[in-house]
Amino acid sequence: MAIKSSCIDVCAFNRKSQLCVGCFQTLDETPGWKKMADHRRHQVINERTRRQAKVQREPLGLPAEPSFAAI
Repeated sequence: MAIKSSCIDVCAFNRKSQLCVGCFQTLDETPGWKKMADHRRHQVINERTRRQAKVQREPLGLPAEPSFAAI
């Protein structure tokens, strides 16, 4: 039986943690999911709670809003 990805089609990565803020997979795990062995997929899914907590403790690491000076 195939193990479903935790991907929810958000695909936005936290710069500090390098984790997707939707599925909490790493930049390497996301594109490699289809080729991953089932035991590795289980590991990724089992780490989701820990990774989610890590991302929620950190700022998003996204670029700051641009500031516009009045001319």
